[in-house]
Amino acid sequence: MQKYKKIGFLLICFLIVGVIVFVMNFKKETSTQTNKEDTETSSIRAHYHFTVPDKWKNDPQRPLYVNGKYHYYYLYNRDYPDGNGTEWRHATSEDLVHWQDEGVAIPKYTTENGDPWSGSVVIDWENTAGFGEGAFVAIVTQPSADGGKQEQFLWYSTDKGQTFTPYGDKPIMENPGTHDFRDPKVMWDERDEKWKMVMAEGAKIGFYESNNLINWEYTSGFTTEGMGIVECPDLYLMQADDGALKWVLGASANGLSTNKPNTYAYWIGDFDGKEFIAEQNDPQWLDYGFDWYGGVTFEEGTQKDNLTRRYAFAWMNNWAYAHNTPTLQEGFNGMDSIVRQIELKHEGDNHYYLASQPIEALNKLETTTESFKNINVNGSKTLPLKGDVYQLEADISWEKLKNVGLRLRESADKKKHVDVGIFYNPEQPYFYVNRSNTGHPDENLQLVESTSPFNTNKKQVHLKIFVDTTSIEVFIDDGKKVHSQVIFPEEKDQGISLFSEGGEAVFSNLKFTNMKSANH
Repeated sequence: MQKYKKIGFLLICFLIVGVIVFVMNFKKETSTQTNKEDTETSSIRAHYHFTVPDKWKNDPQRPLYVNGKYHYYYLYNRDYPDGNGTEWRHATSEDLVHWQDEGVAIPKYTTENGDPWSGSVVIDWENTAGFGEGAFVAIVTQPSADGGKQEQFLWYSTDKGQTFTPYGDKPIMENPGTHDFRDPKVMWDERDEKWKMVMAEGAKIGFYESNNLINWEYTSGFTTEGMGIVECPDLYLMQADDGALKWVLGASANGLSTNKPNTYAYWIGDFDGKEFIAEQNDPQWLDYGFDWYGGVTFEEGTQKDNLTRRYAFAWMNNWAYAHNTPTLQEGFNGMDSIVRQIELKHEGDNHYYLASQPIEALNKLETTTESFKNINVNGSKTLPLKGDVYQLEADISWEKLKNVGLRLRESADKKKHVDVGIFYNPEQPYFYVNRSNTGHPDENLQLVESTSPFNTNKKQVHLKIFVDTTSIEVFIDDGKKVHSQVIFPEEKDQGISLFSEGGEAVFSNLKFTNMKSANH
């Protein structure tokens, strides 16, 4: 009997110990899960913008569409913020919204010619360069072993763009004697079956041609004015909505000295295969915000007719404050704008412009929607909505007023917000996006309100606004004007208010749509 009492006692002890261990493990797992959820909740990684997995990214390289996927390369620094040098990292996507990281394709410091900078990659379907039919051929700027001169080097891939091999250690294009000689953009011209290239050469854009992607000949130059050094040039043919065929020459440029944007400038004109002639001296701009630089345009892979529309996106940052971002606390710095569709439109007396709209694939991320037909505002009105990742669309009309718009990412006390609106006066009305009342990257407070001209005779506007955790992009009317800005609001600041000063405005067809993350 005594023996069974001891056994019972031992069983009870084991049972008690087991319960204690179970409770401790449960608490540990619960704590771990809570910490994980807290971390995910507090993350400010963008939900539907492309972001670098870690460390640093800047210039995007023009994507290519092959076998159902877009292949995207971008400048990446694995040693950021302690070490220098960029390399080409690779990502793929079927819809330009959801991305798969493919790792580094062109590593840095693998030759004597330093690290790879910007350039472009093409697919050599006809084997003009001799690396095989369908080889990926990249022409890339590198600071050469010859004193660090900016020169052009060729890399090629025979494994569908996963890894690239350098074509020797000598440049295929030597520096012609200018400090700036970079960012080659290559295209195939069916008219004479030659490769054509545009190159950033200080304030000039140089034009070159080749039969084989290796030997290049200079044909002409296009000189810009009032925008300093141009970067990342672009050249493509488009068909306007009136049927006219026009060539577009683009480049990232800084027009701030003349009160112009610091984004993507473009000229409409004619390119005969050797020389570009612009129809107007002053450029137009694809974005009026502060954070749309190094932009690239590219063909929509699923369409046989690539003349009526193209895609475009850019690095969403500014060299004035490129390293000032709270995302560094999460170990990364680098984001792109959403991909937009661009079309060439005709207006007035033979004037053409590029109109931008967000790509339809973003609609896949839409979740819940709330709509309002007509809201009359004279003063301020707070909507019964909250959000930090969403799309908002609205029509605004008025008869007479001074200022009208929306306050987004607004704090509970109304002191912090991003303002999107129109300052309307008979002499020079303008559209604006003002981030001065919320967190933003410009410590010098010089780049807080972006503006664009607004038609004096207009008394209505259509807005399509995309808000993500650290960004806002505003498409005005048909997208002739777009403003892209980086913002750093507090997570809890999620209010939305409408305002009108100096008169009454009507906000109609207002549609608020929450958006889920593209990262899962």
